[in-house]
Amino acid sequence: MDFQLTEDQSLLLSAVREFAEEVVRPGAASIDQTGEFPRDVFAQAGQLGLAGVSVPAEYGGAGMDTVSYSIVIEEISRVCANTGVILSVNNSLVCDPIEKFGTPEQKHRFLTPLARGEKLGCFALTEPDAGSDAANQKTRAVRDGDAYRISGQKVFITCGQKADLCLLFAMTQPEKGPRGISAFVVDANSPGFDRSRHQIKLGVNASGTVEIFLSDVSVPAENRLGEEGDGFKIAMATLDGGRIGIAAQAVGIATEAYEAALNYARGRRAFGRPIAEFQVIRFYLADMATDVEAARLLTRRAAAAKDRAKENGGRFSLEAAIAKLFAAEMAQRVTTRALQIHGGYGYTKEYPVERNFRDARITEIYEGTSEIHRLIIAREIFKDTRLTIG
Repeated sequence: MDFQLTEDQSLLLSAVREFAEEVVRPGAASIDQTGEFPRDVFAQAGQLGLAGVSVPAEYGGAGMDTVSYSIVIEEISRVCANTGVILSVNNSLVCDPIEKFGTPEQKHRFLTPLARGEKLGCFALTEPDAGSDAANQKTRAVRDGDAYRISGQKVFITCGQKADLCLLFAMTQPEKGPRGISAFVVDANSPGFDRSRHQIKLGVNASGTVEIFLSDVSVPAENRLGEEGDGFKIAMATLDGGRIGIAAQAVGIATEAYEAALNYARGRRAFGRPIAEFQVIRFYLADMATDVEAARLLTRRAAAAKDRAKENGGRFSLEAAIAKLFAAEMAQRVTTRALQIHGGYGYTKEYPVERNFRDARITEIYEGTSEIHRLIIAREIFKDTRLTIG
């Protein structure tokens, strides 16, 4: 396997890093404190093709591969985890399934404005009683002529505060269990589609997380994605790709924390010399560098596996689960060490590592908890005792 980036990928990395530093970083600390959703930054990212990195050019996207997508999310998340997860949701949880399962008409109508950053999407699967148990959907969609009437509640919906379109999952045939779930593209401005106040959280406070309440929302049948009963299959396939985005986000957050700790250790003096000269600090930083690099490689390998799956119709669930599990737990370790290296200063908002520390925590929870990923990995490796990846 060639671990070197292609020329196009290297150019992309440089361009996205410049955009991240010049456009995204200046407001990152502020929106973390205010919770203000960075819609203007999202729109600018869309103009660069970052809202639909892997979407074909004919539908307004950049037409790049998934490795390129992982580079984008990592570089943006390095300076702002909020903007990183917003782009991850729009790319992998909304654009991807519409591209894969949508009709040509749906792609032109929905995918094009999403990929251009003209519209923002959200993904509504989680409910009060359907988190890790995603099949336990209570939201109901009832056919009514040429439309469906949808009622129910969704929770922890990232981007929901400002989303224009919502990829929503609801029961159409409850007696069939998971095979009775269907997927719909819902106009978020529809009558009966209501959102709670933006939820303030431990981290990623500007990601527009809300609860969504649906009261007899009328959705045209032509907005159903796939056939009736395809919803659970669509959701699970979508989450495989979404996990690559969250792994990349975790790598970006950890990279920022590691680099901050390295620079601080070089300049901070104790007992008459830089703390970087103390073996315990050097070992901390050595472990952090190793963790970040390992997670980055696992994430890009999962991204490459998704690209291969597009060509041969295979799955990449195992690679995505391994990358997300390792990267999320790695981000916890690295940001914890970074804060410790900063000592008391790390606990203040004067330095960025406290934000990195808070933002990293969610990567072990959303788009599948670490416990769920261990279940996925165990299931896959017991299918074949020879663990062969890549």
